[in-house]
Amino acid sequence: MKNSINIAKKVVNNEISALKKLLPRLDNNFEKIVQAILNCSGKVIIIGVGKSGHVGRKISSTLSSTGTPSYFLHPSEAIHGDLGVITPTDIILLISNSGQSNEIINLLPTIKKLGVKIISLVGNKNSTIAKQSEYIFDISVEKEACPLDLAPTSSTTVTLVVGDALAISLLEHKKFKKEDFALRHPGGILGKKLLLTVNDLMHKNDSIPLVTIDTSTKDLVIEMTNKKLGVVGVIDSEKKLIGIVTDGDLRRGIERYSNIFKEKTEKIMTKDPITIKGNILAVDALNVMEKYNITSLFVLEDERSKIPVGIIHIHDILKAGIDQ
Repeated sequence: MKNSINIAKKVVNNEISALKKLLPRLDNNFEKIVQAILNCSGKVIIIGVGKSGHVGRKISSTLSSTGTPSYFLHPSEAIHGDLGVITPTDIILLISNSGQSNEIINLLPTIKKLGVKIISLVGNKNSTIAKQSEYIFDISVEKEACPLDLAPTSSTTVTLVVGDALAISLLEHKKFKKEDFALRHPGGILGKKLLLTVNDLMHKNDSIPLVTIDTSTKDLVIEMTNKKLGVVGVIDSEKKLIGIVTDGDLRRGIERYSNIFKEKTEKIMTKDPITIKGNILAVDALNVMEKYNITSLFVLEDERSKIPVGIIHIHDILKAGIDQ
């Protein structure tokens, strides 16, 4: 029985070899394709069938998420009405290793009538699809990783890498930023880190645990218990935040005073607490918490007024799926 590890290494080496032979093809022709897409004011419509179709879907997804609007169009659906998705402002990217995929060839007359420019990723530059294209990129390989030289393996890897090369080239030309990526991935961790602010997660209005400087310790404990955040803010007559009391402050107060419930809030509070603005990112608030080893931050209307408009707890941030 053959050793699976050796088989796997042979497959990987075969595909690495195919990719190395791809490098010289990334020349001025590739640059022209990138510029053609940059000049396109519409979408990149990707069409492929079989394994090329699967790779095309991935390339389309990568383009869309990195700032180049794209749509994958299956040729079988296209011929039954979905060609309507193509507009004169779009550009077509055809993927076919043989360059002779009948399903795609059947679409070419209609695509030509629409006046849309065609880019083809083909393994045969003399094929029908290549001859009908304004731009051609050679994705041919000497042999597939499949020992029968039948199953698309190295060829699909090369195609996928060319798609990635296009996407990242376009990304850099467009000066695409992390924030742009986050807008397209609001449900992902990166999206949350770059989009969610303290304002989005903080407790507001009656959910803010607050007492006045003259509040009794008993009433303070009741407020802390009711709001369930392990901390209360202390405000003065002008509603400015002047201190906080944490459960740790209460424990230290119990050790210091014989009857803490007779003491005023002012005696046990921590003055000038660390605060934060509501418009900063939640991940930055988390960094502040970890830096100062605290679990809550009061949110101020502005630094001058010092009026608290919210409070954010570390659990609010972690519950949103944001961490370091």
